[in-house]
Amino acid sequence: METNLEEEEAFRDRISTVNEDGKRVWIFAKKPKGPFYNKRKLVSYLLLAFLFAAPHITLNGHQLLLFNVIERKFAIFGKVFWPQDMFLFALALIVSVVFVILFTIIYGRIFCGWVCPQTIFMEMLFRRIEYLIEGDWTHQKKLKNAPWTTEKILKKTTKHLIFWIISFLIANTFLAYIIGSDSLWQIQTDPAGKHIGGLIAIIIFTTVFYLVFAKLREQVCTTICPYGRLQGVLLDPNSMVVAYDYKRGETRAKFKKGEDRKAADKGDCIDCMQCVYVCPTGIDIRNGTQLECINCTACIDSCDNMMESVGLEKGLIRFVSENGIKNRTGFKWTKRVIAYTVLLFVMISALSFLLFTRKDFEATIVRQRGTTYQMGQDGLVSNIYEINLTNKTQSDYVVTLQLEENGEIESVVKKMLLKKEDVLKERFIVKLPMSEIDNGKKIIHIKILGNGKEIQHISTKFIGPLL
Repeated sequence: METNLEEEEAFRDRISTVNEDGKRVWIFAKKPKGPFYNKRKLVSYLLLAFLFAAPHITLNGHQLLLFNVIERKFAIFGKVFWPQDMFLFALALIVSVVFVILFTIIYGRIFCGWVCPQTIFMEMLFRRIEYLIEGDWTHQKKLKNAPWTTEKILKKTTKHLIFWIISFLIANTFLAYIIGSDSLWQIQTDPAGKHIGGLIAIIIFTTVFYLVFAKLREQVCTTICPYGRLQGVLLDPNSMVVAYDYKRGETRAKFKKGEDRKAADKGDCIDCMQCVYVCPTGIDIRNGTQLECINCTACIDSCDNMMESVGLEKGLIRFVSENGIKNRTGFKWTKRVIAYTVLLFVMISALSFLLFTRKDFEATIVRQRGTTYQMGQDGLVSNIYEINLTNKTQSDYVVTLQLEENGEIESVVKKMLLKKEDVLKERFIVKLPMSEIDNGKKIIHIKILGNGKEIQHISTKFIGPLL
């Protein structure tokens, strides 16, 4: 009994894309078709359209999505974020992690099969081109084992050339998100010698994407991506995953027309292997939940098609939890799921509040480093300060400073101009009479005016002689 159990669980000791000698097993996935696949295509092409279009759409004068790490400038749906807003990104990242955890607990790895860019590009673009040029999985196998004829050279060259061109377009798109579409266009249209660094970056990105989709393929999902590894920690018996109903399917046996399978002690699984042939990661879903499964639902479509063709009930492979198969129950709101949902709601609410109340200006005023107070001939004590003022709006401002205490402010420059979406760094001098200073120090309050209207109010420390 123990030996049989070990044999049944032996598949968990290795991954489907590596053989016993440690060599790569190339996956030839059968072309999927069915209702779920049609829905995936719709979702995928909408996301692809958005991905390629977003860097070229402007909103409020900004690129719709920009993640310029070099200049530390980010634009999201027309809103510009600066280094001072990084705490918002940190909170958004935490919210994203909690969301992924919650989503995985409830729906398993469906994100990987339906939304992940790696899967969308691989299954809905590169693999479909492969089907178009080389044919379905059986034709691809024959072509690989065939000698290098003119036909094979032509097909392989055409396929990889198209792969390289698409990788080049993807690389340009990703760079547009990082450096901006205008900067990318400048690199593309200027003489090559002016932007050597940019051209090298495009070539490197293109090569990486080409190798990912032409060579690594499903290895990214099964070996490289850490999210797949997290499944073992996040999933529980109540998680909804793509699963094989072993209670209904076992014992497996080939289909015989007119046979009473129940009387013959046979399950609904006709052992056609279609669920294995269509799997893009090469697993047998009938073995149970595995880290390689990306919940792409290709096996559901394939199995439903076979069940329908032999007159058996569909849903032998479906979205269901382990407890759902065992106890014939539906999805349940467990304490764990409720706790994550409440936590996620609170975090999203806090993030939304912070985004809604985000200030258009950020200002700091500090005494200049390495300086002390100065005594003037007029009896006034002076301190030198530095102002750092960030403008997150689309307007220019003439900045003036007002001191609320009995004293005066002298600007080092005649006119402080704060340009739109820019940072102003200047020095100024504050002078106070001795009567304003108590025990060598004083907290002063400065109003920052932009075009005559108050935009910030800052308190800072003033030092003077001890008397």
